[in-house]
Amino acid sequence: MAIKYNTYMKAGFQKLSDEYQQLTEQLSSGENVDIAKTGKRQSELLPTVEKIQALAKAEQEIEENKQLLDNDDEQIRGMAAEEIELLEAKIVELTEAIETDLIPKDKHDDKNVIIEMRAGAGGDESTLFAAEMFRAYSKYAESQGWSVKIVSSSKSDAGGFKEVIFEVTAKGSSQIAPYAKFKFESGVHRVQRVPETEKQGRVHTSTITIAVMPELEEKDFQIDMKDLKIEATTSSGAGGQSVNTTYSAIRIVHIPTGIVATCQDERSQSQNKEKALAVIRARVGAYYQEIEEKKITDARRSQIGTGDRSEKIRTYNFPQDRVTDHRINENFNQINLVMEGGFEPIFSALEKADFELRKEAVTK
Repeated sequence: MAIKYNTYMKAGFQKLSDEYQQLTEQLSSGENVDIAKTGKRQSELLPTVEKIQALAKAEQEIEENKQLLDNDDEQIRGMAAEEIELLEAKIVELTEAIETDLIPKDKHDDKNVIIEMRAGAGGDESTLFAAEMFRAYSKYAESQGWSVKIVSSSKSDAGGFKEVIFEVTAKGSSQIAPYAKFKFESGVHRVQRVPETEKQGRVHTSTITIAVMPELEEKDFQIDMKDLKIEATTSSGAGGQSVNTTYSAIRIVHIPTGIVATCQDERSQSQNKEKALAVIRARVGAYYQEIEEKKITDARRSQIGTGDRSEKIRTYNFPQDRVTDHRINENFNQINLVMEGGFEPIFSALEKADFELRKEAVTK
């Protein structure tokens, strides 16, 4: 059996091996090198490099065993044939593993996340669903060992959220970062159910809009402070009334784009400013990232959905106990478990579909 490598894989093998060798030489010399950063990258590449080396060794051993197939000793020929069969299976396994490693990862998968959730069509029922989704996401985050903190919120008279902005942060022991899991949640989420206030048993349809953004650090995305207009105001509650008399709330405007971020949920002005800066950085970063992604042709795009917050991505149908993700045309039952934070089957299905699209894009 001859393993055929496409051009992408061949180039990937060589590029990765060359980079690893270069990093090793830099660490050995110790000159003009960021040891921590270089060492981390070398450690990231090592597992794949070892697979490439194991693959090369297996291919060489196959060639050596092929030469034994013409041996006069029948026992030696049989042993060689068996060894070739085992090596071929190993090569297939290694090739698939390396191919997976070579598929580009999302550059923000190691980031924390800022999620913006807004009520849409459906009035009070929409705000109540927003509150339930916030609770469901919080439950999922808790199951992963992450923390959730509200940055800003606006409640409805019905007790739901007109808007809630919150951050999900990984703790030190977390193996997976929040953005890697929540990144496919941007878009319109539709709920179909009979509201508690509905006396005739009619099913109502409501929507909420969710935007998911990686929480960017200054080193990831820098904003010129000259481009920001920062204002301190008094905090306001429902209906716009002032809830305190100190100027602790912060409103930031990014002048070039007009993007605005506010925060009033913290006690001090400095804490609100810190949160608002994190939100404005995430929003502006997402804005420019969207512009870049629009330059990519549809043929080269390899992601589930568009990430556009206007795209209808999922329906939660309570009467039929079904959650439907429209991007992958897949249904999930036990909706009550989902609303208790049981998103893992949905997230896993989306990750699998996204992986297959990325793989198809780089290996065809």
